Amino acid sequence: MADLPPCRLRLFKPPFFSTGVDCFGPFQVKIGRRQEKRWGILYKCLTTRCLHLDLLEHLDTDAFLLSLRRFIARRGKPFEILCDNGTNFTGGDHELKESFSQMTPELQTQLAKQQIQFRHIPPSAPHFGGTWEREVKSVKTALRVILREQSVPESVLQTLLVEVEGILNSKPLGYVSSDIADPDPVTPNMLLMGRRDASLPQVLYDSNELLGKRRWRHSQVLADQFWTAFIRSYLPELQGRQKWTSDGKGLAVGQVVLLIDHQLPRALWPVGTVTETYAGADKRIRTAKVKVKDKTYLRPVVKLIPLPPKRDGDKDTLDGLS
Repeated sequence: MADLPPCRLRLFKPPFFSTGVDCFGPFQVKIGRRQEKRWGILYKCLTTRCLHLDLLEHLDTDAFLLSLRRFIARRGKPFEILCDNGTNFTGGDHELKESFSQMTPELQTQLAKQQIQFRHIPPSAPHFGGTWEREVKSVKTALRVILREQSVPESVLQTLLVEVEGILNSKPLGYVSSDIADPDPVTPNMLLMGRRDASLPQVLYDSNELLGKRRWRHSQVLADQFWTAFIRSYLPELQGRQKWTSDGKGLAVGQVVLLIDHQLPRALWPVGTVTETYAGADKRIRTAKVKVKDKTYLRPVVKLIPLPPKRDGDKDTLDGLS
């Protein structure tokens, strides 16, 4: 495996300085009595792993450039954009370069450093963009489970995508405190907002609200369903237990882990420290006690995801989840 590219290691740069972009969909939305298609577009910061989701009316160049302008207005101008060779991305690159070439030489000199560099991955090589393709897979899988073939109002779908953005940006990346006994995880939302994840109190609505006329409740039910489907499909893959033919690395006392709890409200990622382990008759650890703040839980190891260890002498480095 090759070393990480420079775009993954832009230290001391703002979020979305190096950004990966991809589209997904389509989704059916209701416009009056007719149905139309909409697509989602995902922007991912390659260094801080922050996400930005938006809705596209079409997959053409104009729709991409409109979304890019909205993205820049809210997140700031990226230094470089990495994407595939879709006609909307290549067309947007050509459009921006053509507009720049039509400026006066004085403006070109002043704005030369403001240009966005488009870096296209090779054709038929989606693994070159695995960083953002992995996020696209997570979003698409969960949205297909909850939406299936149903069509929703456009405002509901747009709200759902922003709710999904908040859920994904609340995933723990590393530690704030240098004390490993105080696992207080840093999240992409902290890097974006500079504060704890601030969200409205969760209100649980019945699934019957999907058939009602209250679009607000409809969007909240869909967001709850996304959270349920997401943690069932995404979190188990972080454990790396595809094969059971050999022993993996067991949990150790003092290790920081992420708990899987399907009963918690959405966007809550409990992180705790292993205080005690229990081995079975075969001397393999099957159960562990985990301390989360001032409470202790007994959980099986299949519900615990080890977080990356903090290396000695590297207190200021934040290790992210793979």
